[in-house]
Amino acid sequence: MTTDSTTAVETQLDQGLEALGVVATSAQRKQLLDLVGLLHKWNRAYNLTAIRSPEEMVAKHLLDSAAVLPFVTDEPLLDVGSGPGLPGLVLAILKPRLAVTLLDSNGKKVRFQRQAVMELGLGNVTPVQARVESFEPPAGGYGQVVSRAFASLGDFVSLTRHLPSPTGRWLAMKGPAVDDELTGLPDAVVIRERHGLTVPFTTGVRQLLIVERSDSNPGRR
Repeated sequence: MTTDSTTAVETQLDQGLEALGVVATSAQRKQLLDLVGLLHKWNRAYNLTAIRSPEEMVAKHLLDSAAVLPFVTDEPLLDVGSGPGLPGLVLAILKPRLAVTLLDSNGKKVRFQRQAVMELGLGNVTPVQARVESFEPPAGGYGQVVSRAFASLGDFVSLTRHLPSPTGRWLAMKGPAVDDELTGLPDAVVIRERHGLTVPFTTGVRQLLIVERSDSNPGRR
């Protein structure tokens, strides 16, 4: 990136985090900026994402991922269909005590994840290359399973039903068309919460749907 581009990326990141109410340390800020640099560098050769410019990566990848931070607990989190590690890498940076597993079947994207974990020094992140159907969770499952662009809401829940803990939650990051997907939800789950997300420097509607098994405790947090 050129000097002018770097300055624009830094300014956009700082303003975006402030708009989201996310407080980042100088070390976390550097990790986020380094993540953008890595994405931009690797994207030229490996086509990890259709978004090309670093400024767009800040808005549509970093800030979009950071927007769900208030709804993420401290329980181990699985990022399904993580691609180049989003939102998992961003959440791991901003919440360093959070144990994050990144799951994707695409080898080049998982190689990027591993490189990012190494270069950013993220000891709380584990990249895994596997298909979701064949992936075996640790004993007890995950407290949180998040997806940003993996599948329809019904498919997301159905394909990952073996992964959350008995009281675990699905965090589905969705666009405005999510209402068309509600009829595909399995009967044994229920939408506990629905939140509109305002992502700085982007247009359109973003939503977070929090789904739980219908027999789990509705008062759980």
